[in-house]
Amino acid sequence: MPADAAIHVEVCCATPELQAMSALTLPAGTTAGEALARSGLLRRFPGIDPATITLGVAGKTVESGRVLRDGERLEVLRPLTVDPKEARRRRAASGKSQSRRSGKA
Repeated sequence: MPADAAIHVEVCCATPELQAMSALTLPAGTTAGEALARSGLLRRFPGIDPATITLGVAGKTVESGRVLRDGERLEVLRPLTVDPKEARRRRAASGKSQSRRSGKA
């Protein structure tokens, strides 16, 4: 890709109350952290701390220095409120497992 080429990416962030997406055209070689800064989402979500936030692309966490590719969607990932293992334990204890097995004994 030539040095002056552009990439098109989306930067997404959501809270239980608000969801936002910013579609950007950026220079090739732009990192995830740079895209987040340019997206304007840091102003819309003042609780985001760029130093401690977790970023993701295609459901997998990425470092802020990762170079984005054309067409990717950068996601600001919120911390989990409940440990997934603990949530499964709670469901099992209440008799509501996430996947029920069909009548095999």
